[in-house]
Order: sequence, then structure tokens, then C-alpha cells
Amino acid sequence: MTTASPFPQDFLWGVASAGHQVEGNNVNSDTWFLEHLPGTMFSEPSGDAVDHYHRYREDIALIAGLGFTSYRFSIEWARVEPEEGRFSTAELDHYRRMLEACRDHGLTPVVTFHHFTSPRWLLAVGGWEGARTAALFARYCDKVMAHLGDLIGVACTLNEPNLPWLLESFGIGGVAPEDRGSVPVWAAAATRLGVDAGTVAPFQFCSTEAAFDVKLAAHRAGTAAIKAHRPDLLVGWTLANSDIQSIDGGEKLAAQVRRDVNERFLEASRGDDFVGIQTYGRTVYGPEGHAPAPAGVAVNQMGEEIYPQALEATIREAHRVAGTPVIVTENGLATEDDTQRVDYLRAAVDSVAACLADGIDVRGYIAWTAFDNFEWVFGYGPKFGLIAVDRKTQERTPKESARWLGRQARLHAAQPDAFEAGKAPQPA
Repeated sequence: MTTASPFPQDFLWGVASAGHQVEGNNVNSDTWFLEHLPGTMFSEPSGDAVDHYHRYREDIALIAGLGFTSYRFSIEWARVEPEEGRFSTAELDHYRRMLEACRDHGLTPVVTFHHFTSPRWLLAVGGWEGARTAALFARYCDKVMAHLGDLIGVACTLNEPNLPWLLESFGIGGVAPEDRGSVPVWAAAATRLGVDAGTVAPFQFCSTEAAFDVKLAAHRAGTAAIKAHRPDLLVGWTLANSDIQSIDGGEKLAAQVRRDVNERFLEASRGDDFVGIQTYGRTVYGPEGHAPAPAGVAVNQMGEEIYPQALEATIREAHRVAGTPVIVTENGLATEDDTQRVDYLRAAVDSVAACLADGIDVRGYIAWTAFDNFEWVFGYGPKFGLIAVDRKTQERTPKESARWLGRQARLHAAQPDAFEAGKAPQPA
């Protein structure tokens, strides 16, 4: 028995990247700066990355050729405004050519205005705890929209503003301003910037209440700047929402983390055009804090339980709390075993289908990530990519997971009624 596919024909099927992780040589960014400091938390520097900055045309053609209908990528603020108040027309033109390449290949560009990295100079004026940051971000959004706004398909202001609070629940990061001077990397950063260590606040690593206020203000000011150019453009932010669960004794902690990490950011999303949900698995809390993966379960390259069904829970939570349309802007698996990735994607697509069948407004599924790329503090070890990259030759090789997910896009666009109830389609 077949029934109509719950996926609308304009559903976004895509893959994602982020500028710093794929472009290479983002030398004016705060992340490049941190990568090269004494005591850095980064296992290796980003370097040339996968040279997407120069290879974007071939990469975009490859993504489209696999069957995808959208490509999510970020614009690097540090390239566009390498020094405060100095905007680069050449770099804006570069991103315009990227957008034109997407349009030429029939891909809807989902553009992230800030994906973790900021200009190095922003750290010297307070970073993501600074009183000026929201207005500076809005000015940057205005400049980008004036140059590129007519070609953008969907706009994401900030990527995962809530991630530092999730990491803090694992005991990672979360250093109070008054204690930063005792941490070698922050002390080194402060010395080189000529500022007090307590003011060094990169986006990824600050989880103070001041950071929450600044990020929310920047999102709202950025949204207003974007909408001033394109009132019709869909604008939202993207959130790192894990499926927060508990075992006996962990209920209170789980509820607090769920509140701090998921719910208050979803509440702040009310009134936005959409919220981007980025889920990789579940996070389970016990009486002593984070509970490790159960014995015997399959784990990803970071030792975390492979749990694709988490996505359905976070979509439903977003629908319930935010009340806005949802776009899955990241979802994926770090593994060298692409068979595991195909199984994970299949389960994730089933989760989205179940939500759509229940009337939840989900507009797209965008997998993380397009390429095996730089994964922040983990360096080049984790392999999330649907497309493998030989970093010696920069040769791209699509994996079966890329072909599988691309077939879903083609099938649903061409055969909207050929869907087996309860299962994602399995084309040959």
C-alpha cells in the first residue's frame, strides 16, 4: 500500500558547510587566532581546510549533481570586515559568485551570517559579551544584504548560540570572566590583544548571562537589518538542540539543562520565520551528571551513542515551544563507516516524515556535512562528510550516503505520490 509522501515538493533537501571549516586560510578570524595560541584547545590548525574558497564552483556543481536542492553555507564576517569599519567589496563579490553558482545549478542558498567565527578585532572590543557587538553584527548584516540580499534563499543569523551552555553541562568551557586570566589560552589571547583576559569572549566559548543577552540582541538586530532589505526573506537562527533525557537521579539536572540549552532559546525564537534545529543524538543525565553511552551500543568517532531518533524529539520540542516552522539545518554522524551513516540518515528522514505526517511544519532536511572537513577543536579527525576529501590532493569522492540522500530529493520531487507509509523511500 502506498500513500502520498508527506514531503512537500518545495522541501529543502541539502547539505551544509561553514566557511572556516572548508574555505581555508581564514587568517583574520578569531578562530584562526585561537588555533595558533599557546595552550590552544584546538588539536590542529585549520590551514588550507578543503580549499572550498577556490573550488566552490566544482563543489556546488557536485552537490547539485547528486540531486540536492539546497546548499547551506556561511559568509565569513572576518573576510567581509577584516578591520573594524573596513568592508571588502572583493570578498562580497566572491560570495556573490557563490550564490550565483548555487542559482545556476538550481540550489536554494541557505546562508548563515555567523557560523562560530568572528573577526579577530571583535575580541578586542568585548567579543560576544561586549556592549557594541549586537550593533556591529547588524551593520555587517546590512552590508551583506545590500550586496547579496537579492540572491539569498533563506537566512540564518547565528549558528548554535546555545552550544556553550550544552558544552558546560559536560564540564567543557564555561570559564567565568574573573577566572579567564588563569587559563593559558585566554591569558595568551589577552596579552596579544592588549586587553584584560576577563573580556575575551569568543562566540563558541562563552556561556555567561551577558553572552545570552548579547547573542539574543545580535539575532534580533541582525534579523531587523536583513528584513529591512528583504521583508519577504525567511530569517531565523539555528540551535544545537540535543534530545535531553535522564536516568534515575538525573531528572533535576536534565530539566535544568533542557531549560538552559533548549527551551529558553526556543522561546526566544517565537515570532521568527523559522527555527533551525541541529541535532546529532541524545544527552542523558544521571545523579553524577552526564551519563556515558550504555555498554554495547554503537558509538560515533567521539564515543557518543549513535541515536538518530533524537531528531524527532527535538523537532517536536521546537514545534511545541517555539511554535514556528522548523528547518533541520544540521544532522549527521561522525564515522568512517558510511554504511552506518546511510542507516542514520534513513532513520533521521523517517523521523522528519513522521513529524510532517502529524502536521508539523518542517521545511527542509540539511545534512551535516557536505565534506569531510575541519571539525573545530577535534581538527580533521571526525568524518561527518557525505563527500570524502583527500586533503593531499583535494580530490572529492561522493560516498554512498551522498548518493542515497540525493536520491531522496530526486524521488520526492519527481514522484510525490510514491511513498511507502512509515518508511523513507528506498530507490534503487
